[in-house]
Amino acid sequence: MDRTRRLVTWSVAAAVLMLLVPLASAQSPLKLTLGTNAEPTNPKGVGAAKFAELVGAKSNGRIVVHVAGNEQLGNENTNMAALRTGALDLGALGQGALLSVAPEVAAIGLPFLFSNLPDAWAALDGPIGQRLAKALEAKSIVFLAWWCNGIRQTTNNKRPILTPADFKGLKIRTPLDASTVDMFSAMGANPQQISWGEVYLALQSGVVDGQENPLANIYAAKLYEVQKYLTFTNHKYEVTALMMSTAAWGRLSEGDRKLFREAAAETTPVQRKFMADSEENLVGKFKQLGFQMNTVDTAPFRRATEVVWDQWEKKPFGAFVKELRAIRK
Repeated sequence: MDRTRRLVTWSVAAAVLMLLVPLASAQSPLKLTLGTNAEPTNPKGVGAAKFAELVGAKSNGRIVVHVAGNEQLGNENTNMAALRTGALDLGALGQGALLSVAPEVAAIGLPFLFSNLPDAWAALDGPIGQRLAKALEAKSIVFLAWWCNGIRQTTNNKRPILTPADFKGLKIRTPLDASTVDMFSAMGANPQQISWGEVYLALQSGVVDGQENPLANIYAAKLYEVQKYLTFTNHKYEVTALMMSTAAWGRLSEGDRKLFREAAAETTPVQRKFMADSEENLVGKFKQLGFQMNTVDTAPFRRATEVVWDQWEKKPFGAFVKELRAIRK
């Protein structure tokens, strides 16, 4: 009798185990959302898609990253706030959105600091980038990578920009970035802070006369449809930070945290190369699209914006600004 009971018990246990195994293997993947303001063809959007692809591949589908681009979840400041509270899992956000967390990040965008992309990347991959990453992480943000938002140029509908005086009175859309606002104010423009998703309509309707962005962003947003003049001012460099909320990070195992860092590291050169290639290939395309283009002697523009460096050396992180100014010279 006892032997019969044991056989029945073992049979039931085996049957239960067989039911649990497929249930465990069919467990739903961990789903995370990555917010960005960029279109899919924008270098930031391309980077977000590549990162999501790598996370999925490296986790064998256990983790799915959904990219919510085109400001689906609000503008960058909204995304930054959501990231800090854990309402958003991941963000690929420009430096304007980082200022509420680490104001010194804006110093990377001071006038004419970097004249080419490789110099900017080298700085961000070294002690300067590490310092800024630590400033973000001190505010409960998990930093993953510095992506590239390019060296910026200027477009407008009024006139070619040949000297700083040509900016006088122009309403120029800028991001919510203090260094950009100060720079264009110093050259006599009237900076207007408008969300990226609203820029096209603002230009089309004449709310603003012009804007400034890297060529890849100008092309992805089709701003050539609503702008006449493109001036290669090369006035500043901007970063994009790939970050994760501490709440989402806390849901990952140590192995998966390593996986995320590997995916971010592998995505960074891909994203940067896409930006660089876009910059190189778009000049001819813009000419075909009807842009009236010109280059400038940057020396007068540098002199006109030297006051911005003087002002920023008086900020709480003025010592850092002095370090960057020494690199610039």
